[in-house]
Amino acid sequence: MNKITKQQIHGFFPAVATPFDADGNILIDDFAVMVKWLVSSGADGICVAGDNGESWALDASERGVLVEKARASMNADLPVVAGCSAPTLSSSIDYALAAKNNGADALLMMPPTYVLRGSRDEILRRFSEVHDRVGLPLLIYNSPRRVGYSLSLDDIEAIMGVSNVIGIKESHRDFFHHTHLLERFANRMSIMVGPCHYILPAMALGAKGFIATGPELLDGTARKIVQLASGAPDDEYIRTHMKLTKIYELLMGTGTWPSSFKAALEIKGLPAGFPRDPVLPLSASERSEIALAMRSIELQ
Repeated sequence: MNKITKQQIHGFFPAVATPFDADGNILIDDFAVMVKWLVSSGADGICVAGDNGESWALDASERGVLVEKARASMNADLPVVAGCSAPTLSSSIDYALAAKNNGADALLMMPPTYVLRGSRDEILRRFSEVHDRVGLPLLIYNSPRRVGYSLSLDDIEAIMGVSNVIGIKESHRDFFHHTHLLERFANRMSIMVGPCHYILPAMALGAKGFIATGPELLDGTARKIVQLASGAPDDEYIRTHMKLTKIYELLMGTGTWPSSFKAALEIKGLPAGFPRDPVLPLSASERSEIALAMRSIELQ
């Protein structure tokens, strides 16, 4: 796929986990299994090297390998978005070029990470330089918990002025922010929801889909979320919302991310593998807690 537009960023757009063995080596064949499973579950696109994929532990060459494998494994003309967030501009560009050269259609990027809150000029420099040097469309990734600060609506407007922004993954946990974001930008970019418990209400207000953690565990229901969001709330809508909320709370509240997500995938029989250093796998008791909770909401 090339010349991707905001219209191609929609629906069930999962961030795939990166399976590692106990020594931290990528299990590339297991990664292909994960991608194929997501596509068969109804994914409208795939995000590689996102938070679920332990982006902080991946170098540029590994990102390229994962993007190439994702593209080869999908057997479908679906968009592949690759994460390129990094503390430094040079690292973001290296990550972005590796993704582009191996078939990525667009980039998912936070503002500068790790340092104290970036100034407007620093934020704009990051997005404009990656755009100018790499040339792929961008999805802004607003994740206050990861970066340490939130992009304001005016920040987002300014970023759109210096780069080809086709969407945003919005992971703010304040629904006031989501509401104002949708009011201002829903017709100008594809707004993709991060927190599971906001997916259905945000889509009712104009969000186009979700890059979230948890919907893939709902099996066939994940592909129905867009349909559910488009209609009046009924019993299935309510059940789905409650399941999304409970699984999100469980995964975010157990272990160090993404050890809980990988454990949940393994419990479902998928080869998610070990997390990579510095994250440790869940303890036996934590894994049992995940399994019990999944059974209680019929996710096993």
